[in-house]
Amino acid sequence: MAANAILSQSAVAARASVYVRELSLTDFRSYHRLRLALDGRSVVLTGDNGVGKTNLLEAISFLAPGQGLRRARLGAVTRIDADAGWAVAAAVDLPQSPGVATRLGTGLVAAEDGSLSDRRIVRIDGQQQTGTGRLAELLSVSWLTPEMDRLFLEGASGRRRFLDRLVLGFDAGHGRRVNAYEKAMRDRSRLLRDRGRSADPGWLDALEAAMAEHGVAVAAARCEMLSRLAAILEQRGDVFPVPLLALEGELEQWLADQRPAVEVEDAFCALLAASRQRDMEAGRALAGPHRTDMLAWHKPTGMPAADCSTGQQKAMLISIVLANARLLRTAGTPPLLLLDEVVAHLDAVRRAALFDEIEALGAQAWLTGTDRQLFAGLGCRAQHFEVADGIISEVAAL
Repeated sequence: MAANAILSQSAVAARASVYVRELSLTDFRSYHRLRLALDGRSVVLTGDNGVGKTNLLEAISFLAPGQGLRRARLGAVTRIDADAGWAVAAAVDLPQSPGVATRLGTGLVAAEDGSLSDRRIVRIDGQQQTGTGRLAELLSVSWLTPEMDRLFLEGASGRRRFLDRLVLGFDAGHGRRVNAYEKAMRDRSRLLRDRGRSADPGWLDALEAAMAEHGVAVAAARCEMLSRLAAILEQRGDVFPVPLLALEGELEQWLADQRPAVEVEDAFCALLAASRQRDMEAGRALAGPHRTDMLAWHKPTGMPAADCSTGQQKAMLISIVLANARLLRTAGTPPLLLLDEVVAHLDAVRRAALFDEIEALGAQAWLTGTDRQLFAGLGCRAQHFEVADGIISEVAAL
């Protein structure tokens, strides 16, 4: 449906500096065809559970590299009974080209034999890209979903992915380095498994050198990200609690000791070489940034995040996401914020603080919920939509 042609004065003031002005979906999850026109304010999507609110957020999350906010198989998001693949297209206003929408498109298309590719196509202003990395250079997308509520309780892999997503907002090459490290690590593990003690030492040396080069760069970027977050978190903490964050891992500790990156690479290479027998028996590398963990504590009490209440954990996550958004705003690229069922966990004071922070960030937030009343504090600072059975209708703010 089209956005209002004329905005109120307050709505104009609330227009974000980064926003989706048009979103189109084709055969994506529950949507056969959808076109949504927007005016630059944040977006509130309300409706019953299961009507497709989160599907819209997931579609926007595919405007960034990766598997989207649900980490789904790319083929799994295709609408049931669709004739071909799925597509997400958006016209996005960006600070680097104010007033001129950048057109982003991505999706899966059917091959000549009718099968779907396992790699998604990306187009920017009509030009097909060689991969998804260019998306990270143009746009940052951050999200919080109910599935992330257990981030501090479950394994380290989820916390690494969360941190790497934050790093990607500042360093578009971070994802490529993570992938390069993991490929070298898999090749080394396969060589040790298949050849054992007869594996070519020179080949192992080369793979371990690649692991060291990319692994130290990954660890250094994560350390830098946490340092930036710590500085910005100290500036705010009046409503949302300030978490203390740290990284646990060999490379991160060596870098924290102010050892030069070249020296850390050499030390990691030596560790990998000395661990070949152990890693062969384990079937995997037992040291490296693929095992790094992000630790968190509730600063006011010093309690580990895993031992805090559900509400405290949620508030700390929101605090981290908002701090990252403030960092990105300072860098001139505020992110799109996808906040799925977030406000239901917040009291009135924190809801108001969240809404004010979103407006101050100059970023467009997409918020979902089942209760319209919880978004009354946003008023005309946001566009409000009701979602029901794949139909989206704009409604007046409460």
